[in-house]
Amino acid sequence: MQPNILFIMSDDHAARAISAYGGGLNHTPNLDRLAKEGMRLDRCYVTNSICTPSRAAILTGTYNHVNTVTTLDTHIDNRLPNVAKHLRQSGYQTAIFGKWHLGEGEAHEPTGFDEWAVVPGQGLYYDPVFIDRDGPRVVEGYATDIITDMSLDFLERRDRQRPFFLMCHHKAPHRNFVCNHKHEDLFQDDLPLPESFNDTYENRAAAAAAAKMRIRSDMTYDDLGLIQPEGGSEVGRPMFPNPHIQNRCIPELEPGGSMTLIDARTGENFIFTDPQKLAEFKYQRYIKRYLRTVQSIDDNVGRMLDYLDAEGLADNTIVIYTSDQGFFLGEHGWFDKRFIYEESLQMPFLVRYPKGIGPGGVSKDIAMNVDFAPTFLDYAGLTIPSYMQGTSMRPVFEGSAGEDWQDVAYHRYWMHKDVIHNAFAHYGIRDQRYKLIYWYNDPLNQLGATSGDEPPEWELFDCDADPFELHNRAGDPEYIDVFKAMLGKLDAKMAEIGDLPEHDSAAALAALACS
Repeated sequence: MQPNILFIMSDDHAARAISAYGGGLNHTPNLDRLAKEGMRLDRCYVTNSICTPSRAAILTGTYNHVNTVTTLDTHIDNRLPNVAKHLRQSGYQTAIFGKWHLGEGEAHEPTGFDEWAVVPGQGLYYDPVFIDRDGPRVVEGYATDIITDMSLDFLERRDRQRPFFLMCHHKAPHRNFVCNHKHEDLFQDDLPLPESFNDTYENRAAAAAAAKMRIRSDMTYDDLGLIQPEGGSEVGRPMFPNPHIQNRCIPELEPGGSMTLIDARTGENFIFTDPQKLAEFKYQRYIKRYLRTVQSIDDNVGRMLDYLDAEGLADNTIVIYTSDQGFFLGEHGWFDKRFIYEESLQMPFLVRYPKGIGPGGVSKDIAMNVDFAPTFLDYAGLTIPSYMQGTSMRPVFEGSAGEDWQDVAYHRYWMHKDVIHNAFAHYGIRDQRYKLIYWYNDPLNQLGATSGDEPPEWELFDCDADPFELHNRAGDPEYIDVFKAMLGKLDAKMAEIGDLPEHDSAAALAALACS
């Protein structure tokens, strides 16, 4: 009997914001239930830590240089084969509700789904627009509740003689962080600062210091639920290089200066004369707003699990919860994602399938989002097509992944110096202990970056000895053999998946020998 597949995915949900991962930030009892009754993956990684490419990799089972969805502006060609098409052809009822983010219009809308209703772009938290085959419409309410309502309605109307494949894609907790009103007063006490919050970005590639993802200086008034004062550059620099969009970033406080910020909901005034106190205030506003938004995700996962129980579907339904990538929650002083650094690279992944997965399992085997589609097809008893580059995760779930299991995850980010975040182009691999990164910085200036002057750089991290990735070991004599081994793994992985390198391995080894 083919299992049902319920795939629940949020947007920008860091593993540390799920209590089953032990982050100590919040309590997510319904997500924790999946971990307790199934398995938690600790080393599930994203091929490209940005919304659109990640979703393309999940749907097609291919890396982004193959499906050509490499940036936020390169949308999917919906004529391509995808996992929903394979499952539908084999008799599954298929549906997707919520965030799509792979493009709009006839050439990019969802294909392979019996039913679909998706938000345009990022979508809105309250009274969002949904697009389906009949066009756009406004649905009143809170987005996380609405997406769950649509998913439950599909399950209620389904053909009970056939299995289903349902993708429930929440827009939360993507910025700007807007919670359900009932959660507005959660997290009254301050949360601890991450150990690397005051990172100075020393002994690292230039990309770390250049990124405009700092909580101190790059979050907007809207991000933090504050009233933006009237004015121009003295109020803060524009978030967008677009004169028609006036969202401004809250500036840092100069020594000896003073700043007053106003709560947009209560009107409370906050006065600062200490730059560090202001930075910590911004962090607390950020993390609490983020976690309040997460709380509705957990509530609605609970609604889905309760429905499966009530309908007697739990035993034969594979339930997966994940996010399209990780997210920085103040680590290195950052918000957002994009980088191959761990908090951004790691996807939370919880799976429950009582018929085939034992309870309470924890896996540290490496898995990637290109592996999701082959996994679905494997459990459905279907042939995994030759074009898919991922591997079924079934051995991981069943505890039978042996020494031959994949030992590296590959990540590549193309959007060099994007106009908002200034993140540099790079690629690299993560194995069970080490991480090698090549900041190639888009030497061909393929994305229209304003400058290509940054020289390429290597970074090597010992993730066991240095879990916060603060000490670059590329060029360290003690790590020469590690660098050589990781470079060999990188070259082998790029050759395996057909991604063309920007680096010259012989030159890198020669430079290492001279250092």
